[in-house]
Amino acid sequence: MSKQKFTGIAGLPLSRRAVRVLKDRGIFAHSLVSIEHQQLAQRYVVRGLESGGSAGDLGRYVSFAGDDGQPLEYLHPVEAIGVNGLHAVVISPAVVRVDMLRKGRTYELLITHHSLTATQDGPRPQLETTILFRGIHGRVDLDLCGKDKAHAGNVVPTFYSLAGEAVAIPEKFLPVVRATTKAVNCGGCSHAHYLRKPRRPIAGPKVSDSTQQSASSAETAVAAQPPAS
Repeated sequence: MSKQKFTGIAGLPLSRRAVRVLKDRGIFAHSLVSIEHQQLAQRYVVRGLESGGSAGDLGRYVSFAGDDGQPLEYLHPVEAIGVNGLHAVVISPAVVRVDMLRKGRTYELLITHHSLTATQDGPRPQLETTILFRGIHGRVDLDLCGKDKAHAGNVVPTFYSLAGEAVAIPEKFLPVVRATTKAVNCGGCSHAHYLRKPRRPIAGPKVSDSTQQSASSAETAVAAQPPAS
């Protein structure tokens, strides 16, 4: 029987047992992305959920970045009832998803690019997924949950090919992989590790004191005028 080609669209390929163990530990990392339509802007976008965390020797986390690895602004944060679940919603025409699993000091990593492509069947586009990096059985020989916690956020796992040669993570994605490595060691995680807060809208021009005084004087003068006979 031929094996089905791995596309990476659903995130890391996990066995049913692995999914069950993560659920039993209370770790909910949502790796699926979806196509959504913005009615006002009349366009389609990709929607993702930064989520996950760590519990003891187990961790999984899903984060997102731009095409060049830069942090994206989240639409809004999510205050979930429990920990190690949803943290923030991201909306963008295209995203890079980073999906990482940790068991002890062994790591699995999948970096994928998700964008929209037009179809001939109708206006709704299709989701195109490209695998940018796949790391199997990576290693960090540090206890990032305990005595080596100070190094969290500064290190990434080392991955090897089947022949035992080191496989380098693309340099532009090192910042988001460092953040995700820290996230899969964040016990009881309740915050986003890489998506950033949106910029606040610029406030409108303030009315000057002289303008306010002129308006106030005019209102006083009108009120003081005697009523017409």
